[in-house]
Amino acid sequence: MTSMKPTLHMLCGKIAAGKSTLASELASRDKTVRISEDDWLGTLFADQMATGKDYLRCAAKLQSVMGPHILELLKAGVSVVLDFPANTVETRQWMRDILAQTDADHALHLLDASDDVCLKRLQKRNASGEHPFAVTQEQFERFSAHFVPPTPEEGFTIVTHRVES
Repeated sequence: MTSMKPTLHMLCGKIAAGKSTLASELASRDKTVRISEDDWLGTLFADQMATGKDYLRCAAKLQSVMGPHILELLKAGVSVVLDFPANTVETRQWMRDILAQTDADHALHLLDASDDVCLKRLQKRNASGEHPFAVTQEQFERFSAHFVPPTPEEGFTIVTHRVES
């Protein structure tokens, strides 16, 4: 009997690039769970997040409690789709620290989408009202200014997904 190693799937891409859509697809695999930052932040902290600084504070709280949980899932043989934006070196280091405590495989999925594509998708997403957060173009630009694509030097297995529309 062979057993497959669990995998930590991480997602990197600007707002509305399609991270959550890909996360749902990846989570449809056997023995795989999806953990969504937006869902957790929306439920726990929506009333406390008015600024980018608020988001960073709340996201840090969420990371502090989710890190050990993700670690336990991976150690139990469950693959995790981490639907958190791996958009900065610091966030990816948090993910790398979790991985370092396991023998799990990993994939860092980079969604390569232009700002125009993301903004069109964002308009549709905001209009649908289905997402826990409506994001303005100004907020998109402010958050996108902090986006840092992963580099090979970070040591991740990067899987690039080109997003055309």
